[in-house]
Amino acid sequence: SFSHIFLAATNEGKNIAPRLSAKLDVSPLSEILEVLGEDTFKRPMYAGNAIATVKSNDPVKIATVRTTAFDKAATEGGSGAVEDVSGPGDAGLTKWISDEVAKSDRPDLASAEIVVAGGRGMKNGENFQMLYDLADTLGGAAVGASRAAVDAGYVPNELQIGQTGKVIAPNLYIGVGISGAIQHLAGMKDSKTIVSINKDPEAPIAQVSDIFLC
Repeated sequence: SFSHIFLAATNEGKNIAPRLSAKLDVSPLSEILEVLGEDTFKRPMYAGNAIATVKSNDPVKIATVRTTAFDKAATEGGSGAVEDVSGPGDAGLTKWISDEVAKSDRPDLASAEIVVAGGRGMKNGENFQMLYDLADTLGGAAVGASRAAVDAGYVPNELQIGQTGKVIAPNLYIGVGISGAIQHLAGMKDSKTIVSINKDPEAPIAQVSDIFLC
């Protein structure tokens, strides 16, 4: 009886959407940025370098939503109803073992108002302490990293920003030692104000920066 099913474009949402679409024999829409009508949406392509307007003719529209592209909804009001539903239960095909959630006193990276991020230019993991100190000075900002820094073992994977990490859109993004690979830019270029610190004036991140310090 549902005409639209939306999921947040998180790891869990991206895991459920294609499976649910296969069950219903429909095509899912990934990471929509804007709703133009009941069957028409905007979504990014080519790592965010192009925005496609797509129309779904499926009877049920299933889409993951890039939450950072939408303003926060009011916590009160609205006409949507909350209903409890039941499922068929465990099919016995998978087994839940445990959840491991990294705990931090800092704001969640995906929803933080201010993000300080470091890249390969930080040289090592110890130097990231400077970014944590800066984040504290800014009133408790979140700290992130480029994929290069994560792959080099400077910081854990949950700090990765980019197409294969977390997509963010803070009011202020400060990138230190990040050149701006296309997959990283796809995850942070919607930030309201972008400040970059890099010794290479030709770094790709300079093209999307509001303030560039070399």
